[in-house]
Amino acid sequence: MVARRFVVREVPADEEHTVEYDTEDGLDVLRFQIFSLTSVPPDLQKIVVEADGSVVNDGTDLESIPEGLCLMSIDEGENADSASAAATAQEKSDEELARLIEIEVDADGSVVDDGTDLESISEVLRLVPIGEGDDMDAAAAVAARAQEKSDEELARMIQAEEEALLLQQYSIQSDGGEVFRERVEPYMRQVLKYEDPVRQEAALKTVPVDELKEKALISLAKEGIFSSSKNEEDHAFLLQLLLWFKQSFRWVNAPACDICDRETSMVGMGNPLPSEIEFGASRVEIYRCNHCSSITCFPRYNDPYKLIQTRKGRCGEWANCFTFYCRVFGYEARLILDFTDHVWTECFSNLYGSSGMFRWIHLDPCEGVYDNPLLYEKGWNKKLDYAIGISKDGVHDITKRYTRKWHEVLSRRTITSEDTVSAILMNITRKCRSGLSSNEHLALEKRDRKESEELSKATYLEVNNSISLPGRQSGSVEWRAARSELGQADSLSCSSCPIRRCVDAHVSKIHDALSAILSHFCDNNIPNERIIEVFVTLRSLMQNLKDANFKSRRVTLDQKSQQIFEILPSAERLLSAISLKAELHTVGDPSVATDGNLIHTSLALPVALDAVDEILSNYKSNIFYTKGHQFPRGNRLCSGSVLASSEQLPIGIATAAFDGIRLSKWEEPDGAKGCWLMYKVHGGQTCELESYDLMSANDAPERDPMGWVLEGSTDQRSTWNTIDARSSVIFGSRFCRKSFTVDKRYKANVLRFRFLRGRESSANPRFQIGSIDFYGETHMA
Repeated sequence: MVARRFVVREVPADEEHTVEYDTEDGLDVLRFQIFSLTSVPPDLQKIVVEADGSVVNDGTDLESIPEGLCLMSIDEGENADSASAAATAQEKSDEELARLIEIEVDADGSVVDDGTDLESISEVLRLVPIGEGDDMDAAAAVAARAQEKSDEELARMIQAEEEALLLQQYSIQSDGGEVFRERVEPYMRQVLKYEDPVRQEAALKTVPVDELKEKALISLAKEGIFSSSKNEEDHAFLLQLLLWFKQSFRWVNAPACDICDRETSMVGMGNPLPSEIEFGASRVEIYRCNHCSSITCFPRYNDPYKLIQTRKGRCGEWANCFTFYCRVFGYEARLILDFTDHVWTECFSNLYGSSGMFRWIHLDPCEGVYDNPLLYEKGWNKKLDYAIGISKDGVHDITKRYTRKWHEVLSRRTITSEDTVSAILMNITRKCRSGLSSNEHLALEKRDRKESEELSKATYLEVNNSISLPGRQSGSVEWRAARSELGQADSLSCSSCPIRRCVDAHVSKIHDALSAILSHFCDNNIPNERIIEVFVTLRSLMQNLKDANFKSRRVTLDQKSQQIFEILPSAERLLSAISLKAELHTVGDPSVATDGNLIHTSLALPVALDAVDEILSNYKSNIFYTKGHQFPRGNRLCSGSVLASSEQLPIGIATAAFDGIRLSKWEEPDGAKGCWLMYKVHGGQTCELESYDLMSANDAPERDPMGWVLEGSTDQRSTWNTIDARSSVIFGSRFCRKSFTVDKRYKANVLRFRFLRGRESSANPRFQIGSIDFYGETHMA
């Protein structure tokens, strides 16, 4: 197994795409990764090695070929001939280039040749002309032609920037930057409140810290990280804090009536009371009830101390309060002021960054998204001008992080000149840092320089047009439309996803153990009433365990709970699957406690609880267990790899459909009119699929799948065999499980769902599925 990075040039579009690839996954997965980036179907792809013109096929050694690939879309007949001719022409061009230049490792100057170990060399390479005189001139000419297109594009952008700066001189206000200063300085006073120990102590009491720490460790465990570093844990906790805040803070379009709690409409603005001014409410919106005509006031508080109490507002209140929470937990955080009327957060990450350089990451609490800085320009279609980062350590113009159209942004920056912007921000920053030591000054200045270098490069990076970003989600449709933040019309463009590993062996073990318990009841003709009673007791025990502190999880057994372990030998098997142990014959009261693997228990307990709930729901609905047919069943596939057409970060990733938790789901932002998911069987095995289950997700029935094709394939093959196909399927409720028996038996090590449409695909772009379970016998290939 070798991790490779291929650069795929698409012909005739002449677009380049980077593909991160694991050679263990075979050519099939590579073709689908390329499909997700280019929309060229796998069976119409002709992949050519640019260095020698050879065609990549099932016999190609994917570990040793060069990283430069050429993709040609081929049909039958003359298209194939055209592709061949293009490959020949490319081969001649590459031969000429290879004759005139050589590749050197930038770190040590060594020449890359056929004997070079490409897995171990440094990642930075350079092209060097071979020979002297005419050969050097020819080499330079060839290299220049190779760069001509990108250089022309760069030149056009730089020229547009220069023109924008020239025009800016005639459109800026002649006030010495006072308007700009007045926009920024009030926020400095606001962010300094984040450092108040009294406010921080009050905020800390409002956060379920242990619960978020546990969820952070679970999120790492789901990625296969059971022994995590502090940086990994800090980053995971930050994301859980973001999700918690998104779920616990309330968005206000118009406040509910104070008297009857019904809808209101805005009638104007009012004067704030002294008690409202005390917490920064310089504006008060006045609303009249649409039903009882009572007046309701909505003060726009700015003090985070008040916001942790009210827990409601719009983007200003959300970003203000969330940035405050980030400071409470020690993250270096800053409030981002967007002059086009939005606010969000950035945190300095010790986990992200290339070449050991840490960096600031984008977090938007209103949308619940992170590290997606092009969301506003590309997704919301915002016309940005100024984005200013504001923290206790100073203020910075970080607009370039959020745009790939800097020349257009420059044309809209008409408040004052660029030099004046820099001077004002530098002056404010100097005042903020006046009390720091020389070492603190040096550390901050070094970080500022690195960020400045990063931002200068960012504006010239290419936008990945294969990634579809959504319009704004927070706020009413009417409000978003009035702000022109609904984004572009939804399309069927594919987005690239990483290959993810399913960490779900515990799910299969839990299902096996519960199936054994039900089989015992079935074999011994236990009455259904008694079965329900046992599972109610079992559920109570698990709920108590889940509610206990995850670091010291232990529950004393009552008499009913003890009887479960006396009459059901397989109950111990269930505890083992959850990393729990029963202590029945020790000193003290009988109890159940963790066996020492705290994170595994946290990961597995919600799965067991959901499975028991589903069993109880079935029995109470007169759906009784029969071996091999009802949930839960044995022979569930686990620990496979998943690749999807797209996914919704952070909670709608593809592997969420396999984690055994009902509230999890795979969500595809543009999948209502077609999407796909591939599952590769673990460990080089093949599977003869017998059946599969699909469960509807927690909400939005319009996103349910309605028709699909399930296919199977083997490694190193580009053909797929249809295993099952369904149409006009309706899921009657949320968390509705449907089981499908496979009539066509076919051994495969890769399974693919092609979901053809969602339930209401015409009005809704999104697709989602709550869970996917495959059942079948596995064999070594």
